[in-house]
Amino acid sequence: MDQSLICPRFEKAMSLMSQRWTGLVIYQLLTGPKRFCTLESSMGISGRVLSERLKDLETQGIVKREVYPETPVRIEYSLTDKGLALEPIMKEIEKWSQTWLPVE
Repeated sequence: MDQSLICPRFEKAMSLMSQRWTGLVIYQLLTGPKRFCTLESSMGISGRVLSERLKDLETQGIVKREVYPETPVRIEYSLTDKGLALEPIMKEIEKWSQTWLPVE
């Protein structure tokens, strides 16, 4: 395919979404706000990598980090409107995977 025909925004979006664990983090947050430890345990991801992904997604405006001044401090992550706009795409990928990918 001619590289000049590839939309730079599409390429940027694919680069972001193809980072390991990014799609799963977004998928987990589609059901509502989650604490770091909940995300970490539900996906089996290392804390270091999860922290990196959440920071990347926060920088991109896809994830919001909310700090609650309680004792102990409670931090929750949720999707912004920009992140929630990915829901139809994530649901279509889920539907495609259930149809076309075998369970191993």
